[in-house]
Amino acid sequence: MFVGRRILIVGGGLAGSRTCEALRAEGFDGEIEMLCSEGTPPYDRPPLSKVALTERRDTTFDVDYDALGVDLRLGVRATGMDRDRRVVFTDSGEHPYDALVVATGAAPVILPGSGRQHVLRTAADADVLRAALRPGTRLTLVGAGWINAEIATTAHDLGCSVTVLESAPAPLHQPLGPDVAHRMLPWWEHVDMRCGVSVAEVTEAGPVLADGSLVESDLVVTGIGVRPDVAWLVGSGLDIDRGVVVDERLRTADPAVFAVGDVAARWSPRYRSRIVGQHWDDARTAPATIATALLRPDRGLVFDPVPYFWSDQFGHKIQFVGHRDPSDRIVFREGGDGRWAAAWIDDSSRLTAHLSVDSPRHMVQARMAIDRGAVVDPDAIGDLDAPVHTMSLHSS
Repeated sequence: MFVGRRILIVGGGLAGSRTCEALRAEGFDGEIEMLCSEGTPPYDRPPLSKVALTERRDTTFDVDYDALGVDLRLGVRATGMDRDRRVVFTDSGEHPYDALVVATGAAPVILPGSGRQHVLRTAADADVLRAALRPGTRLTLVGAGWINAEIATTAHDLGCSVTVLESAPAPLHQPLGPDVAHRMLPWWEHVDMRCGVSVAEVTEAGPVLADGSLVESDLVVTGIGVRPDVAWLVGSGLDIDRGVVVDERLRTADPAVFAVGDVAARWSPRYRSRIVGQHWDDARTAPATIATALLRPDRGLVFDPVPYFWSDQFGHKIQFVGHRDPSDRIVFREGGDGRWAAAWIDDSSRLTAHLSVDSPRHMVQARMAIDRGAVVDPDAIGDLDAPVHTMSLHSS
């Protein structure tokens, strides 16, 4: 049972904001301080790559931090910590804690070069891109992942000339595998899609490819992935491996330190592996586990949901649930109305992941099946019109 009186949350995103609410909901009446590196209160980020690129939207969370008794510090960035003294160092001074929640999220990966590269991670980033996306703008997107797919969609609709440079054989090749990626490739037909190319650097005139050729650009957006924001934890002694390593209760090896959201590399008993979620749903739901682990440890609450994320691109809603292993078998599901989906099953025919296209109903069915460990008929699951529960052989 936590007997301290001061909880420090480092990071002002969805995970940090929800942690404040969860702690109060569990009855914590001590001090809560939250450090936000940005100069604005926590806000929702998924709209940044969607509606926020066409119109200014205020997505600030409707949270009254004063009413919650939270000391919200804006524009304060963590620079280090001393676990022995239980102090976090920032650019504005020292901040003590009895318990620490690391929620600093992730930072975009940037390419070499002196030219300006835009990224899309903050509201300020969205403001800059919204002003620059005009008819005729020569936009080059480096990377064809989830975020750049949404930017490409909006930019094309706005009349930009869009070029996409992707090192893999097809967009979304890494997260979804080659079979699904190639099936989605026709969606990109309205942009200049160049696969299998590597960018050596970004110059003032645009990206320079590995073969020395220049892609002249008015605007360059780099979207080749993110890394957990853990630079300030170097030398802290915490276990860092693709993020802050935590168990299924989001606890580090230090009983006073937790991690949540994009920065956490959490153990999943369900998949018997460590997962770096980096998706909105994790940040939204995980804080309740931290509050319980601190204040009600006897309940033994474990955070091990079926991972979920979504994307809107080229007129399609993509919903992915589960966690696929490269060794899993993929089965395409075909519907009579032309819609399709993809299912991944392991060597024991257990459904591990599912991709739904324009069909939330199929996503919900698949998520429930994965949650109960359903073993499915590999032949029957190819029929998209058959509910997943009717093809389940049993649950593990």
